[in-house]
Amino acid sequence: MTGQLLLGLISGTSVDGIDCALLQQQGNAFELLATRAHPLSDSLTEAVHALCQSGPDEIERLGVTDRLLAQAFAEGALQLLEQANVKPSDVRAIGSHGQTIRHRPVAGGHSPEQAFTLQIGDPNTLAELTGITTVADFRRRDMAAGGEGAPLAPAFHAAAFAQAGEYRVIANIGGISNLSHLDGETLVCGYDCGPGNTLMDHWIARHRNEPFDRDGNWASQFDPDETLLEKLLTHPFLALTPPKSSGREEFHLTWLNQILAQMAPLEVGVVQSTLMSFTVESLAQAMEANASTVDGLYVCGGGAFNGELMNRLERRLPATRVASTQDLGIDPTWVEAACFAWLAGRTLDALPGNAPAVTGAVGERILGGIYPGKNRS
Repeated sequence: MTGQLLLGLISGTSVDGIDCALLQQQGNAFELLATRAHPLSDSLTEAVHALCQSGPDEIERLGVTDRLLAQAFAEGALQLLEQANVKPSDVRAIGSHGQTIRHRPVAGGHSPEQAFTLQIGDPNTLAELTGITTVADFRRRDMAAGGEGAPLAPAFHAAAFAQAGEYRVIANIGGISNLSHLDGETLVCGYDCGPGNTLMDHWIARHRNEPFDRDGNWASQFDPDETLLEKLLTHPFLALTPPKSSGREEFHLTWLNQILAQMAPLEVGVVQSTLMSFTVESLAQAMEANASTVDGLYVCGGGAFNGELMNRLERRLPATRVASTQDLGIDPTWVEAACFAWLAGRTLDALPGNAPAVTGAVGERILGGIYPGKNRS
């Protein structure tokens, strides 16, 4: 297939690296040509985490981290192109989601006037260092139009995974989980549904000094505590109806510890197992509340590689086929990066990138700002 080359970049809630994906698109057809997981230094990861909470010298630290993060994004992009033997001048655009450090949508209890979302990774620096026209800052136009600014992936899910005659739900289980409901070729709705890996990752990092529970091995050794699970499921975000979006501001260890302080002590492994069940149950309940019958649940993001998590989803949803998006043609690791490559193409073609049925925006909008590179025609 010949066509335009687009490069997508994103660092997610877990801040565990930059996902880089090179997409070749012709019309409505596209193919992943190359991918790269580009690491972030420990110091840069720590700087990003620190910016996710208010603190001293915040503007100074934000300005420095914004530039350093863009440099890391540029390194990832250029190394991916070298790996793929593609010249920067051959790439039409980079679509950079950047790194979210704040997400304060209306669904989080903020007034429309005070709602905002902020992603960093300076696109000016990225365009300058790569020479490639860069499209970035995708979320804020949707929020300005009354939307949540997230999730943005459902529109891409519809383009990539919709199938006439099937009701499919695409579940992105990253730091936060979100669902896209595809009834045939129609995108019915999409929304954040609760925690993905963020609570599990933070819990195992605190108690075992490991970045994540590989394949759910630790959680699999314990039964979840039903009392704790019931308390977790009372989180007010879960009771909201779509459109809604969330982030680490809603689901974090401080909130979890407040609940645990009201209970008899539990083994830390039991808590890990319960956090996994919380992810599974909040996802399943949300899916069932918004669809009477689902033919297939297809998972992308890091959760797709957690065998215990996938097994629990299968047991919880016995009437629904549970698989990863690999079965639909895209490796679950790279769906989000591919999404922002696709969105960059939409922006340059003056086509809308949001889905008002998902975000609640008053209408379709062309998303993002364009930062010309040397390759700009």
